Amino acid sequence: MDKTYCAYICKGCGIGEALDIDALTEVVTGEMSMECKTSDCLCGAEGRALMEKDMKDNGVNTFVVAACSPRVMQQEFDFGEGTVTARANLREQVVWAEGKPAEGEEPHAEAAEFLNETAQDYIRMACTRAKKTDIPEPFQLEEGTNKKILVMGGGLAGITAALESAKAGYEVTIIEREAQLGGRALGWRQSFPSKAPWAELEENPVAALVEQVTGNDRITVKTETQVARIAGAPGAFRASLKKAGERNEWDAPAKVTVDEQEKIEKGEMEDPNEGWQTYTAVDPDAEHYGAVVLATGWKPADVSSFDHLGYGTIKNVVTNAEFEKLAKEGKVPANVAFVMSPGGDENDRDFPYCNSVTSMVALKQAQYVTQDNTDGRAYILYQHMRTPGHMELFYKNAQNNDGIFMTKGNVMKVEEAGAKLTVDVEKTLLGEDLNLDVDMVVLAAGMEPATLHEHSINLAYRQGPMFPDLSLFDGYADSHFICFPYETRRTGVYTCGGVRKATTMEETVDDATGAALKAIQCLESVDRGVSVHPRSGDATYPEFFMQRCTQCKRCTEECPFGALDDDAKGTPLPNNTRCRRCGTCMGACPERIIGFKDYNIDLVGSMIKSIEVPEDDDDRLRMLVLVCENDAYPALDMAGMKRHKLNHMVRFIPVRCLGSVNMAWIRDAMSAGMDGAMLLGCTYGDDYQCHFVKGSEIANKRMENIADTLGSLGLEAERVISKQVAITDYDKIPQMIDEFVEEIVEMGPNPFKGF
Repeated sequence: MDKTYCAYICKGCGIGEALDIDALTEVVTGEMSMECKTSDCLCGAEGRALMEKDMKDNGVNTFVVAACSPRVMQQEFDFGEGTVTARANLREQVVWAEGKPAEGEEPHAEAAEFLNETAQDYIRMACTRAKKTDIPEPFQLEEGTNKKILVMGGGLAGITAALESAKAGYEVTIIEREAQLGGRALGWRQSFPSKAPWAELEENPVAALVEQVTGNDRITVKTETQVARIAGAPGAFRASLKKAGERNEWDAPAKVTVDEQEKIEKGEMEDPNEGWQTYTAVDPDAEHYGAVVLATGWKPADVSSFDHLGYGTIKNVVTNAEFEKLAKEGKVPANVAFVMSPGGDENDRDFPYCNSVTSMVALKQAQYVTQDNTDGRAYILYQHMRTPGHMELFYKNAQNNDGIFMTKGNVMKVEEAGAKLTVDVEKTLLGEDLNLDVDMVVLAAGMEPATLHEHSINLAYRQGPMFPDLSLFDGYADSHFICFPYETRRTGVYTCGGVRKATTMEETVDDATGAALKAIQCLESVDRGVSVHPRSGDATYPEFFMQRCTQCKRCTEECPFGALDDDAKGTPLPNNTRCRRCGTCMGACPERIIGFKDYNIDLVGSMIKSIEVPEDDDDRLRMLVLVCENDAYPALDMAGMKRHKLNHMVRFIPVRCLGSVNMAWIRDAMSAGMDGAMLLGCTYGDDYQCHFVKGSEIANKRMENIADTLGSLGLEAERVISKQVAITDYDKIPQMIDEFVEEIVEMGPNPFKGF
């Protein structure tokens, strides 16, 4: 691309009053050798007209916009295909981040000078970015995008996802392991209320939905069938099928214990994976699809280990799923105890995978007892009753039913007493122990995801056939539980219903609709050659300079999304439609051979080198802060919007993800005389998630090795640190940065300064 540059400095939003615009212009025209113009309001009609006129009359196709944050006014500064726009954040992170003097305090004598130095550095970096950025060409699959959707599972979630996809004009195939569609929900007698007054049970909608599926020309149904393996990538998946319950050579490897492996090696047992094809092998008869919706459902959790409750030994002790079947057959006893928690010697605990759904199931089934029996009595014994949202009205309706008795209590024992069962309950709300005589006891078995027991999806991926193990999901198909609830760490595969989380029927319908829409979004993005969430619309993709690849496999192992396979030698094999464009592979590569058209080692490294590092001035130390664009950078912007002061010694550079940070940038910064460097990224852990799931955590682990690098340069390891923040931590960031600056000031300037 032949570039014609022009920089534009906005004087609005207080920028013109706070900064020396002439000095900024001189930096652009002098140091950066670009034409520079100013405007009182670049995002307004006059500012836009100025830039469009330069585009038309002077052929400007590369714009440097020195104004507000790149997170805002994106449409106003988008000049279409064949153009580049680089942004310098002078508003949120310079002018607005100057802070306000305390009452009665005079502004620092050098404050204006420091402010202008910061602005000049951001101008230099933006101009450098503009020079180093190339226009990407969207990636297109050679064979074109297959727009058929594969739905795994024919229960309520699966048939809803299929119907919604078909309504949107897409062809769908449902794979169901049982002989008929409908799943577990087909056996439910009634469903929870879905509309005001949120009191009365409603007709089970599943049978009607099944009829809609079988009568839809866009939907193909394959029952008594399972998916053996899925290979390929979004827009070009290949699914190998098998007869339900059988294994074939395309099936995923069976799970083998250590003891079993020893027996196999000794010849004492057959290898269940004998004849299994390697993950790179492709079934020539595989069917082709563009996206996958995983709706393989759930199973009742095992409650047989609670001996004092009698499940498996006492005839009329059943699970809630078994009771629902009896209710549909009209076999509801007159007196039933619904036990919501195992009780016994431990208080305040629930059955495994117990949740709000199991609470509401008990309320629903208690109504069956009073509906079917004139003098029916239902006893709900709980430790926790969960009825979120409008379901509180459903709970209150049950409270008002004279035939339903509810109390918090600890169930100590269930015993047979002739034709009856006795239930001993302690620590009730009444302050008295209870001894109930009932016909049946129903245990609130939770909803275990199918992925806990079996390979719900068998992927021919370098990183393995299943989703990566994230312990916090307890067997559920992994998803980004904060921002993108239907997506998994395998692009193009979306989960819904019981395999993702415990859901009511109404929630399952919403869940399945969301997953179907995500699958459609993925197909259309692939067809346009751009990425899906969280960098939706990004036309770049990682490019490899394979001549220098050492087959170290770090990129294939660290990619959070399994976008890279490899050959027998370990050479990476990119699957670009799987890629989320986080750049973790780029950060992992020790040879620095991976990059994007507008984001690569040289580009960011050049931006770092463009920062002016003053010599021999303790008031002008320089610290680099590489900032995650998803959480940390927005938090910095919001700190500026709140007029929190950001230290004048730091310079921020946004990065796609901390996982993309290559240690070469740290070495370059320290070698150039910078006094310290901080990585500021997403919080990760059980209650928060990096937008790219593992990127921030991976970067933190890499930082453990930075001490050796700094040691080789004769520098203290403490000069480089990694911190994590949530997007809501805008009030904490200024102090966090100040503390880091204070530590660097105490250590003193970088001894490389001036060399």
